[in-house]
Amino acid sequence: MTDTLAQMAAEVLATADPRAKTDLSRTHAAAWFAARDAGETLPVGTAQPPDRPARPDRPELLHPRDVPRRKPGTPEGRIALMHAVAHIELNAVDLHWDIIARFSHVPMPMGFFDDWVRAADEESKHWGLMSDCLEAAGSHYGALAAHAGMWRAAEETAGDLMARLAVVPMVLEARGLDVTPGMIEIFRKAGETDATAALETIYSEEVGHVAYGSKWFHFLCGRHDLDPKETFHDLVRRYFHGPLKPPFNDEKRAEAGLPPDFYWPLSETV
Repeated sequence: MTDTLAQMAAEVLATADPRAKTDLSRTHAAAWFAARDAGETLPVGTAQPPDRPARPDRPELLHPRDVPRRKPGTPEGRIALMHAVAHIELNAVDLHWDIIARFSHVPMPMGFFDDWVRAADEESKHWGLMSDCLEAAGSHYGALAAHAGMWRAAEETAGDLMARLAVVPMVLEARGLDVTPGMIEIFRKAGETDATAALETIYSEEVGHVAYGSKWFHFLCGRHDLDPKETFHDLVRRYFHGPLKPPFNDEKRAEAGLPPDFYWPLSETV
């Protein structure tokens, strides 16, 4: 039964097939917002999410250092890049539903749940866009090996909502704002218009996801009378392994509510 939002989230997390997972994600998001629009908000409820989301047999998951590197200037390299983006987006679907299910017991305004349902819906769309591009290029999601470490941040912040917000949207997703413009340029130069358009959509919407993280992180800091910058630095140093890597997209980070004094002190050059 999926009578509550948390149960919906757990159902998505328990679905292994990527297409089925993202379709279900979009269906549940549509149901949530349809109820909200009708003034009949579904209960948030509670659920016990799995420690790890269900995954298909492919792609093979490897340690980051063991994932083969391909030159993006070649067709094979661009396929590998699209596959890596699709893998990131699928993990993001699970991360956003996980924050709903795992922290549904924490009293939060309804806007918190609206934001993460919307983010999960958009990540599901992003996975579909990249998967379609892969198939148009003669490949598919699962054809290549992928990064095995992406769920580590979720596992290590499973008991701390503020840490989850700091590490996932405000560090990992913010990194996407730094690197996506370069990827867009690779596909634009290659004349691959569909992949370029897909990445431009992802880039545009990821700003909002980082902003959701910043907004609710600051909300919780206010609730607990904590200094946001100091708390962010403490949590990132505790839960994120290694320094943040410049160059940073200062403009888009600022648009998402991340000022430079949040992330520059955590970079490897300081």
